[in-house]
Amino acid sequence: MGEASTGPAITGPIGPQDEHVVARVRRHGRVLVLPAVLLIATVGAAAYLVPALEGWPQLAVLIGAALVVVLGCALPYLAWLASRTTITTRRVIVRRGLFVRVRRELWHRRGYDVQVSRSWLQGVIGSGDVRLETGHEVPVVLRDIPAPLAVQSALHELMAESHSLGGPAVGPSAFGSSSAIEGDTVSWGGR
Repeated sequence: MGEASTGPAITGPIGPQDEHVVARVRRHGRVLVLPAVLLIATVGAAAYLVPALEGWPQLAVLIGAALVVVLGCALPYLAWLASRTTITTRRVIVRRGLFVRVRRELWHRRGYDVQVSRSWLQGVIGSGDVRLETGHEVPVVLRDIPAPLAVQSALHELMAESHSLGGPAVGPSAFGSSSAIEGDTVSWGGR
């Protein structure tokens, strides 16, 4: 299920139970195969063409190769790194965006519908899309994540546990500020 780990607990005014990180999930690593192949092909072509050319064509090949490496290899890798989903015992935190950061939180207590869809390629590789329907216009879709059925069952268990504990179905703003989980959470008014 990705990078599963238990992290530091959130204590304080949120509630009597601690919040622990259950898993951190990114898109499947196969999305980086094409940029890696493009990098190898670009470096190989540039290494072959640069010694064979002289003058401005040599410079044009180097500039073109640098543009292909930056736009076709570095940006997809950075975009992959910039998107992460953190599943805790209380909520799902989705962070996305390279230049414009978007963060969305879903509280298990409020409930949501979890759907898994897989293409034939995703089924072979062991990945899939997990769609979280919250009743809002735009659902949260975790695209191409590893072990989507395990993520789905974990989310169902966390929702059931959250509902069995009881308590209000509200976020941290109703309780005041909260401590941070490794940079994923900021106290109210902290930034």
